[in-house]
Amino acid sequence: MKQEKIENFINPAKSKKIIQLPGLETTILTGLYGGEMMMALNTTLPGEFVPIHSHPHEQIGMVYSGKGLLRIGDEQRVVEKGDFFCIPANTPHGDACIGAESFVMLDIFYPVREDFIQKFN
Repeated sequence: MKQEKIENFINPAKSKKIIQLPGLETTILTGLYGGEMMMALNTTLPGEFVPIHSHPHEQIGMVYSGKGLLRIGDEQRVVEKGDFFCIPANTPHGDACIGAESFVMLDIFYPVREDFIQKFN
């Protein structure tokens, strides 16, 4: 992939997007062109869900907008704008959008998600 400049100020509207699966759109905000962490907006569309999965990356974040049912390990709760969460590496997790507004999580991953980067090659 062509090396691009790491931006200090990020415009999500100009950031690269991928469709992870039907109903899940990911906007990569940082981490495509270097750095140790990756920041992304993960949007679960109304009526959709992200199946339980795990990955070797630590994932922390907050609910950016909307309302969702978030499952982390054996815990499940309804979360909404302003709520924070922490998903340890290799912990099963998933979510479902609740309501008519998309459920958007601002996620920070460590280390960078190489599987996301490969989708742009």
